[in-house]
Amino acid sequence: MTTDYTAYLDVAEQAARRAGAFLKAAFHAQKTVDETLAHDIKLRLDKETQALIAAELLGAFPETSLLGEEGNDGRADSELQWIVDPLDGTVNYFYGIPIFCTAIALRAAGKLVLGVVYDPMQDECYRALAGGVATCNGEPIHVSYRERMAEAVVFIGHGTHDGSGEAGIRRFAHVSKQVRKIRILGSAAVALCYIAAGRFDAYVEARISLWDFAAARVILEAAGGVLEFTPADEAGIKGAVCAWNGRLPLHEALSME
Repeated sequence: MTTDYTAYLDVAEQAARRAGAFLKAAFHAQKTVDETLAHDIKLRLDKETQALIAAELLGAFPETSLLGEEGNDGRADSELQWIVDPLDGTVNYFYGIPIFCTAIALRAAGKLVLGVVYDPMQDECYRALAGGVATCNGEPIHVSYRERMAEAVVFIGHGTHDGSGEAGIRRFAHVSKQVRKIRILGSAAVALCYIAAGRFDAYVEARISLWDFAAARVILEAAGGVLEFTPADEAGIKGAVCAWNGRLPLHEALSME
């Protein structure tokens, strides 16, 4: 018997929209930095936004658990686990660059079953049930039909901060010669949803966390795209991602042999 997760999807969208409204309202305000890293920062708003989302999700479904960038919550023994990135694109947000989002996925017995990504600055809400139809603001979306790298717009992560070092720089240069344009948005979830909507064609990142892409993965795959995740740890939290429209010869393009 297949479980219908539509009610969960609706609550996830509600939570994402409320979190997005909260972030948008504070976008031009003074921001408090909780932690500064070499190539990243943590804002107090990250934690406050996740707390808002957790209250919404766990309040509606107290039998669930939550895995988030800002910590875990709920019933640890539950087979239903929310995966939450309250603010994907924190550096953008801090610097006043209006490209960020809230991302919420649900995993049932280890399998992703739904995803919601909300970009409050564009007021675009992407959502999908696994195996269903991907939509943006209620309208169906689909990946592009581009098959040639020369026509593609791609996101290629690079540099020492993503764990790839000099190899990442070489990969970036190698692919950049083959495509129409490279774009780096600063938000993995937004970039993946752009592939789902046919705006981008591929995304490659050597180091990414589960909460950065889980929700967008459901949306991308429902829109006809492909995402391959190669875990770098036993928990499957961090690893490398290759995502594309399913038509481009991406692996061939990445090969430097």
